[in-house]
Amino acid sequence: MKADYHGGGLVNLMASIVAGRGGAPRHSLLASLPIQQDLSRARNVLLLIIDGLGDGYLMRRGAGGELARRRRGAITSVFPPTTATAITTSYTGCTPLEHGLTGWYTYFGAAGCVSAALPFRSRGDQLPLTTRGVTASQIFTENSLFKNLPVRSIVVTYRQIIDSDYNLRHCEGAERRGYDSLDELISQVEAAVKSSHDRKFIYAYWPWYDTVSHQHGSESPQAAAELEKVDAAFGALLARLSGTDTLVVATADHGFMDSTRDESLELPSSLASQLRFPLSGERRAAYCHVHSKDGFMQQAKEWLGERADVRPSEELLQEGWFGPGAAHPSFAERIGDVALVMRGNYTVKDWTPGEARHLHIGNHGGTSEAEMMIPLITEAA
Repeated sequence: MKADYHGGGLVNLMASIVAGRGGAPRHSLLASLPIQQDLSRARNVLLLIIDGLGDGYLMRRGAGGELARRRRGAITSVFPPTTATAITTSYTGCTPLEHGLTGWYTYFGAAGCVSAALPFRSRGDQLPLTTRGVTASQIFTENSLFKNLPVRSIVVTYRQIIDSDYNLRHCEGAERRGYDSLDELISQVEAAVKSSHDRKFIYAYWPWYDTVSHQHGSESPQAAAELEKVDAAFGALLARLSGTDTLVVATADHGFMDSTRDESLELPSSLASQLRFPLSGERRAAYCHVHSKDGFMQQAKEWLGERADVRPSEELLQEGWFGPGAAHPSFAERIGDVALVMRGNYTVKDWTPGEARHLHIGNHGGTSEAEMMIPLITEAA
């Protein structure tokens, strides 16, 4: 399925939040769920993003819990449904086409390499992009939405990433508060809400469900246990915010699906040798920068068969997969020449020198409903 950018997606939720806090949204507001008046009336709006918590998974494994009981419906993520792309949308209000982050790994021409955008390091050797003479503001050209909101904004995020190049750029205009544990996240959010009587927007992020699901699989006992912890913490947070005139909105950046070892494909040397750069994007939707597009596509189709759609990358752009808006100046180079959009539960990967050879059990970034659909949860406190 394709992302909804016209009233039923994460882009539209962020537009509604911006409008509700007195800002100028860049895209149409959320259409299917009537929360706009609540966003405007509440003294505080809290957005909690639980990384990786797909809507289908929540309804199956969290039924009757604190989160599921307050679910108002489902919305789509962006394409690709992955942290680097969707979280950047949540920080900027922009579509992927506009902000230009097209996956966990993105080719940055200014740095001359495929890079992991959030750690701001080159793929393989893991060197900071600053050693290549580029800065975060050169790569991340869209401003954070906090800069143009007429209310006090506070970001509460994991302490290990709070001062990263990516976060410093995308949290401009907001105060930043770090935490080390789930309990501390709840305490920091409560403190932010109660820190003044001003109208505020508090943005909070929890990464560990995603981390556990990658390592053990989203259907694993470990992932279920992590959901149970987050669910209980959400209930505790609502109790602690009672009477603060806060609209709590919880969602995710993407969902998950699991792949077996046999479904985890490695790009053969006959195709890898035709790449100008290592694969970018995601294991579920990989971009290929190649020397000869037609020849590569034919061989890729022969190898993959029914396991993937092999498409010219520009077709995805023309069909609106990355959303509306003015394209980032470097967008075309970031999606390469050919896209491998995996079907079923298949993934594809190549390896670079210095890169640890590990396979994720839990994956995302593709077009399945499990990956694309995320919950919309609201509660007035």
